[in-house]
Amino acid sequence: MKFIKKIRVTFLLTAIFGTIAMTLFVGKGLETKVSAETEQYKDLKIFSEVLSSLKKSYVEPLDTKDLVYGAIKGMLGSLDAHSAFMPPEVYKEMQVDTKGEFGGLGLQVGIRDKRLVVVAPIADTPAAEAGLKAGDIILKVDEAEMTLETTLMDAVQMMRGAKGTAVTLTVKRKSETKPLTFTLIRAIIRINSVKSKVIEAGIGYIHLSQFQEHSARDMKKAISTLLNENIHSLVLDLRNNPGGLLNAAVKISDQFLESGQLIVSIKSRDGNKDEYTASKNSELGGIPIIVLVNEGSASASEIVAGALQDWKRAVVVGMQTFGKGSVQTILPLSDGSALRLTTAKYYTPSGRSIQNRGIEPDIIVHPEVTKTVATSPIVREKDLARHLVNELDPNADKTAPSAQSESDDEISPEDFDPSVQKANEDTQLKKAIDLLKSWRIFKEMDPILSVKKNLR
Repeated sequence: MKFIKKIRVTFLLTAIFGTIAMTLFVGKGLETKVSAETEQYKDLKIFSEVLSSLKKSYVEPLDTKDLVYGAIKGMLGSLDAHSAFMPPEVYKEMQVDTKGEFGGLGLQVGIRDKRLVVVAPIADTPAAEAGLKAGDIILKVDEAEMTLETTLMDAVQMMRGAKGTAVTLTVKRKSETKPLTFTLIRAIIRINSVKSKVIEAGIGYIHLSQFQEHSARDMKKAISTLLNENIHSLVLDLRNNPGGLLNAAVKISDQFLESGQLIVSIKSRDGNKDEYTASKNSELGGIPIIVLVNEGSASASEIVAGALQDWKRAVVVGMQTFGKGSVQTILPLSDGSALRLTTAKYYTPSGRSIQNRGIEPDIIVHPEVTKTVATSPIVREKDLARHLVNELDPNADKTAPSAQSESDDEISPEDFDPSVQKANEDTQLKKAIDLLKSWRIFKEMDPILSVKKNLR
């Protein structure tokens, strides 16, 4: 099998496909192939018998498609924690997430106390312009009532739609005695995964929330803007970034490393290996960089943090990361559904597998609990049922049960945004700023110390 670079869209990461060489078998080799296919057909015959029995004898009428979908989900569910079957609506939602734009209203919503609540309207969108506010409880979308059975995905699908179409929201606001009605016209909503600012004199700050199609382009713009504002240090915030596209992780790492430096290597089960290296020198030169991570930093975030840590290009600060060292490939199916299949593992430039381990920060800083920083049970890769074993630690427990949150809240990933949190309320960010200040002070002291040494 010849391994080639072909990046595919995935829910958390992308993978690389191999090109299967069609080989003619003769003699014993051909017999082995036919035998294997025969065994497959025997198993499929059993499946067909079960399907037929269910359709014929079950106490209530059954839909064949529902049964087949259930069987596929069962197959994928018997694999690792990240392989899964995605029905058409889930696959479509994943594509929206990775693309970073959709037709909709511009609302961040969540389920709180079993009610659909506005978390925040996104600036410069129909929702913000219409006057919807954080805390509004959505009672109806058009004529559809939001009941206890309405899922977050159901509600989101109702509010999304083609640009220029109308939707009416009925909401309950704490300050009003009667429900309010808003009629909005859908627009193209773009979710910018990169936010940047000068957080203190000379210190730049970039928050990357997810690795999407345009994240590398937006990162390049953010870096150029900060350099034009004469920054001398930088904080790259990857906290609670769940990952995204592999090519985005590679292109973003490329902007911090030097030409020829290895970013990540990927190995499939047959041992084929593919390596990604930086293609050009970083515009950042040698300015000090701190990367902030926590237990919510996963997958593509760990690729970037691991590469910068291995090359001593940045100091990693915060908490141990999630520990997802596997790569998923999306395999579209004919009816609009898709498989999310784990096909490879990735390794940092030094050859580390972070599977079940995560990235260990150079400096561990625990977050301080404040009014704006909520706490929740910490769940990492090693806590997931059916997680893959790290081959460097083969005795690790593979059957740990899935950890469950005790909260009923269901909130979209965009809800946590450190870029809008005050630095003095963010212990980890404050530590990063203090370290960068100290770094600069000690650097300026070097010539003074050298002069004093020579005078002795």
